[in-house]
Amino acid sequence: MSSITTTVAEADGRIPLRGHLRHTGALIRRNLLWIRQDPESMFDALLMPIVFTLLFVYVFGGSIGQALGGGQGQYVQYVIPGMIAMMSMTLSQGVGTGFSQDFNSGVMDRFRSLPIGRGSVLFAKIAVELARMLFATAVLMVVAVLVGFHITSWPGLLATVGLSALFATSIMWVFLTLGVVLKNAQSVQAMGFLVLFPLQFGSSIFAPPRSMPGWLRHFTDYNPLSTLADSARGLMNGGPIAHSVWMTVGWSVAITVVMAPVAIHKFRTKS
Repeated sequence: MSSITTTVAEADGRIPLRGHLRHTGALIRRNLLWIRQDPESMFDALLMPIVFTLLFVYVFGGSIGQALGGGQGQYVQYVIPGMIAMMSMTLSQGVGTGFSQDFNSGVMDRFRSLPIGRGSVLFAKIAVELARMLFATAVLMVVAVLVGFHITSWPGLLATVGLSALFATSIMWVFLTLGVVLKNAQSVQAMGFLVLFPLQFGSSIFAPPRSMPGWLRHFTDYNPLSTLADSARGLMNGGPIAHSVWMTVGWSVAITVVMAPVAIHKFRTKS
């Protein structure tokens, strides 16, 4: 098995950039065809933004909106940009579970026996998950407008989506690594829950952190989901954005620089 891995890695190094792009495009089409044959795989991207928007707006909107100095309408303007940030991380988990399922079904063994770029398999997975995230964001914005959200800056909305996609890409490298290292999709899902839950609720996505205890506020200040949510609010509603945007970009670059080589190495050497 080690000799096969070495041979494949050497072949990977001889593939030109055009070949990597062609392989990536073919694998993206393969993954999209799989979604077409299994439309239930899009249910989370369709239903999650609807359920979460209605839940938080109509259950918590009145009380938290009053704390913000307004009412439910004030909370809608607060929570929707934060939920775009939440979607970017929550849906990123799907790339890890899908990767694990492909390993267990033998699909990855077939891919790794072919003379294709190793990175092409990973980049294709990321591209398709980004498409799912953009679909979920579009659904979220439709529901948001229906519950009273006012889009005050279209360029700000587009910038928010771009920044969320950048952050989501970095997080996908983490879940790709988990998809290779852990034995099954259930393990990836469980580990993802342990990572996502404290990051999402220990952030400024759903409520202002000023009422949190001091130790939690310190965590929230450096939580990348908080910086992404604050960036989204500044871009979409107006307000200071420089610090939070640069923090989000910094987190995204740092996570990618650390985790992308790990994911690619683990994929190449998995036996």
